[in-house]
Amino acid sequence: MHGEYKVPGGKLVAADVEVTEGRLSRVRVSGDFFLEPDEALDEINGSLVGAAANTDVDTLASLVRAGTDPQTRMVGFTPESVAVAVRRAVTGSTGWLDHRWLSVREPARSPLMHMALDQVLAEEVAAGRRSPTLRFWEWSDPSVIIGSFQSVRNEVDLPTAEHYGIEVVRRITGGGAMFVEPGNTVTYSLYAPKSLVAGMSFADSYAFLDDWVLEVLRELGLNVWYQPLNDITSDGGKIGGAAQKRVSAGAVLHHVTMSYDVDAEKLGQVLRVGGVKLSDKGVGSAVKRVDPLRRQTGLDRQTVIDRLESGFRARHGLVADGITAAEEQRAEELVATKFATSEWLHRVP
Repeated sequence: MHGEYKVPGGKLVAADVEVTEGRLSRVRVSGDFFLEPDEALDEINGSLVGAAANTDVDTLASLVRAGTDPQTRMVGFTPESVAVAVRRAVTGSTGWLDHRWLSVREPARSPLMHMALDQVLAEEVAAGRRSPTLRFWEWSDPSVIIGSFQSVRNEVDLPTAEHYGIEVVRRITGGGAMFVEPGNTVTYSLYAPKSLVAGMSFADSYAFLDDWVLEVLRELGLNVWYQPLNDITSDGGKIGGAAQKRVSAGAVLHHVTMSYDVDAEKLGQVLRVGGVKLSDKGVGSAVKRVDPLRRQTGLDRQTVIDRLESGFRARHGLVADGITAAEEQRAEELVATKFATSEWLHRVP
């Protein structure tokens, strides 16, 4: 069994594993990492032999750490990344290049249709009727999108939102509220089979699925990194945030919204962003938490999206595609029966 894990911002770790009677009987770790001394590789391999095949990542990492000399130098990888590679081998993971990726870029849609399409396309990938897909969003109207488990009352100043003509909608993923206006954000979704993140923790999968984005942003001249759990951050502050949902039928939905430009004053009026929310960000206002891509890149928004799309294509392959008539119809049905209903929007008052 073979598994691979590209350490976000680091090196590739591969693991070839054999299992006998439910235990790891042979482990061979390899990759483009750096390791001193050479014989430490044998120590890493030997430390894992005998472990139960269903051992979790944390325990496997502890075995690697205990089985290697404390003076061992691992550069570009860690005991945890070895453990993830082993888990991915055992669980039958796939890599980016094992899939035929589709790209969807369409004219602007309403916030409610975007919510519905996220569910539909994730379910289609899970059912095997659609290949894994990268979809870039265009917004037809301003909106506040709250997380699946957030309270409308606690997150949004509804009278102010109504005054500005800002629609409030609820998505199916967790995470925090975001404020969008047409032309002011870069939003995309990944709809991937669960095998792509097999063997990873929920937290590890966030950075893994967005590693390509950080690489492209660095090519654009930004010094960016992933701030756990789900923030893309730069020297100048937060750029964007991710949210994710595992679809029970067998897919992962992962989407990201990055600020290209923002009406910071309006954002501060519409969103109720309190001190507790800000305390772990090291800043004193909602305005300071948003750092638009326009200022940092000096590029127009469509160029930024073009560069992201071409960057994904160069790394993982990408074929132009669109939403099918059946997917469109199903999304419209979900808007009417779920996303536009008061029961869904106010399910957490």
